[in-house]
Amino acid sequence: MRLTLLAAVAVSIGTFVSPGLSNADRAGRRAHLPSVLHLVDTSRTIRLPGGNRIARPVTTNLWYPPAVDGDGPWPLVVFGHGFATTPFLYRRLLRAWAAAGYLVAAPVFPLGNKHAPGGPDENDTVNQPPDMSFVITRLLAASASPRSPLHRLVDRRRIAVAGQSDGAETAFATAYERPWHDRRVRAAVILSGAELGGHIPLVSRATPLLAVQGTADRINPPVYTLDLFHAVARPKFLLLLRHAGHLGPYTIPGPRLAAVERVSIAFLDHYLRGQPLGAISRATAPFPADALTSEP
Repeated sequence: MRLTLLAAVAVSIGTFVSPGLSNADRAGRRAHLPSVLHLVDTSRTIRLPGGNRIARPVTTNLWYPPAVDGDGPWPLVVFGHGFATTPFLYRRLLRAWAAAGYLVAAPVFPLGNKHAPGGPDENDTVNQPPDMSFVITRLLAASASPRSPLHRLVDRRRIAVAGQSDGAETAFATAYERPWHDRRVRAAVILSGAELGGHIPLVSRATPLLAVQGTADRINPPVYTLDLFHAVARPKFLLLLRHAGHLGPYTIPGPRLAAVERVSIAFLDHYLRGQPLGAISRATAPFPADALTSEP
């Protein structure tokens, strides 16, 4: 059975023009940057409906900062999509992060995505934090390789994870939960999430957290986000979106998505780029119906 994860065109990886020579050279290099990486984790497998096992595919979509942000290295944000969706459902938010100067990498979870073979399987969520770490590892390796078009484009010291719903549980586990914790993660953006491991101990190291939650969310109710917010050490921020539901605030254009974009970018800018802390609270000014709790 053919495994179809995402309709995308792969851009071949070959040689590229060295940065820093001319505008034409820079434009040529950007033209060869891949929009999707067909990554495969050969150390793990998935089971297909017919019973066969194959190496675990972790197809990853990329969004790049605009040309005005130079040739990198850029801070990296790895984003996890929700159950039975794909990263493209969140493309407006991911493009906003890229436009703000971040390299955004969004893996397609092989058994949790909308097009998973045999249908999405939520039981595979526990296997998704290693997918995030695998993507980080492969992108850092590509950035370190002179033969890769991604050479010198990823800043290994400035890495964040983010996600929504099951993808938020995945990101939270990657950033904080002891079985899956990735020390390379420097910040986490958790959108309508929860603790993946329940009562599994969290790591003691303080990773900055931005948790966002709709107060009318009936799929992952607010208590889940409040629990994870109280479970982690400072610095941490909680953005409550009044009367907002589970998915719409992160996918549908409007004031809710605008609030998420502004606050998350200000949060990432502070903890990954050293921008002023006060910008996080100021980002909520146009949205008086929402409430930000700050514990920097």
